[in-house]
Amino acid sequence: MFDWIVSLIDRAGYVGIAVLMLLENVFPPIPSEVIMPLAGFSAAKGTLSFAGVVASGTAGSLAGAYFWFLIGRWFGPKRLKRFAARHGRWLTMHPDELEQARAFFARHQGVALFVGRLIPAIRSLISVPAGVNCVPVPTFLLWSSLGTALWTLLLAGAGYLLESQYERVSEWLNPVSNVVVAGLAIWYGYRVFTFKSPAPIREER
Repeated sequence: MFDWIVSLIDRAGYVGIAVLMLLENVFPPIPSEVIMPLAGFSAAKGTLSFAGVVASGTAGSLAGAYFWFLIGRWFGPKRLKRFAARHGRWLTMHPDELEQARAFFARHQGVALFVGRLIPAIRSLISVPAGVNCVPVPTFLLWSSLGTALWTLLLAGAGYLLESQYERVSEWLNPVSNVVVAGLAIWYGYRVFTFKSPAPIREER
């Protein structure tokens, strides 16, 4: 995969970076922690411009995020609530908790989108609840663009500064990503194991 990423950036330049960052959001095993530092290294060599690298990486990543946003929009809150009523254990929420989570996301949607786009493993996932909660498209694009631009700027900037040692970025970030994924898996397993369905409401006679 590494050789494929290198060859695509060499052949397709900015378009290749955008395509790779789009795929990185749709297919997580393609790591932005490799793509953008390598693109930054290309800018340091003078092959590409740094501003073009950041712009193309941001555009591609945002397109991938919008794809998951549309999936969330299609699923919608009504389907999610029905799913929670039938399979709440696997969602780790019953319908009432789901409404509370939706209300929390609605209050903090800007911060959630911005910060979420800066956290490995969460970057793609954050777009789904945004779509489910029917966040306005301009709001989604604004905060996602800001977070995505900062993420790509940091990664490309690290590659630009490190030059031929750009791989050190992924060597540092990969363990962070693994910790985040492991933490999510442990949290999910705990929620599934301790899940309790709400007691049925008794009708008064």
